Amino acid sequence: MLIRFSVENFLSFSDRQKFSMLPGKGTLKADHKTSKLNGISVLKTTVLFGANASGKSNLIKAIDFGRRLVLKGNKPEKQIDYQKFRLDKQCNINDSRIEYEIQHKGKNYAYGFTFNDELIKEEWLYEIGQKKEIKIFERNYSNKEIFDLNYFLQQLKKEEEKQFLRFIAKGTPNNQLFLTEIRTRKVKENVSKIEDLLNVIDWFQNSLKVIFPDDKYNEGLKFELKQDVELLTTFEEFLSYFDTGIDGVCLEKIESGNIDIPKPLLENIIEDLLSKKSENVRASIISKGNNTTYFLSIKNNDVVIEKFMTKHRVRDTNEPEKFDTSDESDGTNRIMDFIPLLMDLLKGDNVFIIDEMERSLHPNLIYDLLDLFLSKSIGINSQLILASHESSLLTQKLLRKDEIWFVVKDNYGSSKLHSLEEYNIRFDKEIRKDYLLGRFKAIPRIGNRNKLTVINK
Repeated sequence: MLIRFSVENFLSFSDRQKFSMLPGKGTLKADHKTSKLNGISVLKTTVLFGANASGKSNLIKAIDFGRRLVLKGNKPEKQIDYQKFRLDKQCNINDSRIEYEIQHKGKNYAYGFTFNDELIKEEWLYEIGQKKEIKIFERNYSNKEIFDLNYFLQQLKKEEEKQFLRFIAKGTPNNQLFLTEIRTRKVKENVSKIEDLLNVIDWFQNSLKVIFPDDKYNEGLKFELKQDVELLTTFEEFLSYFDTGIDGVCLEKIESGNIDIPKPLLENIIEDLLSKKSENVRASIISKGNNTTYFLSIKNNDVVIEKFMTKHRVRDTNEPEKFDTSDESDGTNRIMDFIPLLMDLLKGDNVFIIDEMERSLHPNLIYDLLDLFLSKSIGINSQLILASHESSLLTQKLLRKDEIWFVVKDNYGSSKLHSLEEYNIRFDKEIRKDYLLGRFKAIPRIGNRNKLTVINK
């Protein structure tokens, strides 16, 4: 679970901004909060509102940047590829900063780093609680790099394990995160008692999922449609619930020559699958040309290619007509992406951050998707964080005040974050009208149309 996220000197964020999933003082909708872990409870959902170019997407890009830097790292001798805040010359000199406060594997952590395009200047990991902090490791680079690994060195009994951990720290490139080095150098096979490091890596790898408007979410149910009748039924029930007009889905076996994917890419995926020698391994590919999803799996050392298809009832016959997903509307395809996403949310231990979730969806559908998650996630620890323009979500019938955040650019083009919790608003007041009138500032500042000289002639 995400507790807080802070960002500084990154894209449209100049000075440090904090986005928080900590509950405010309100007592309504208590089931929107998780049970306390070491004294800390968090909210299950938040919706970010703001005008176009206010910084909503940039906040999500910052969260995703840190995730990718941890999991994929940086190539040796390459600069760290990102953009500082460009509208203040001082920011070009200053370092950037990102920090995550998270809950995972029964502990609360604060993990972050300061950096520039050349190197990681600082990196730290703390276990946090309401009244104490425990330093797990700290890295600082001034004239030379200094690692504080005392937390681990005091616990390790074998000298060779201590030496190996020191060796990894000393060998961490200046432009690489220590956490990335721990992940890629197979440290867990050689050093014991590094569960805290592995826990944080696991959160980035298996819990945090960032989805941008053009992304498709292909994990979850689609991978198991052929093998699990119950999951297939679940998928079909959701399609009926959301009134898509689809009666079912299936995976249709096809020949490799009929797949609309570049041949080199297909050959690389097939080679990778065959090298693993596992009948359970499956890969998915999306054709950008026609938005069709294909699944590749291994059976008896052969590659089986299947196309994800929908089924529609045909009048006066029991035989359904099969459709490519490219034949379905953008909204229907969007719903089909969100069904496995919703099911994974309800499995627990997932943090989904989605930019423009409402794209191609009717306002009633996006409202119901959010309401469905909140109503079915009682006792389940997952989070759904959205950036949206859909003002129908701006209601205290659906969300708590602390679950509504605004992103606004100041007069110098710097993005600022604030919550509805900061406003003195009654719990029963409808806020959508006030938002559209500009009370919370997060709307476009449309100019005087009389100054449009080209069309006023």
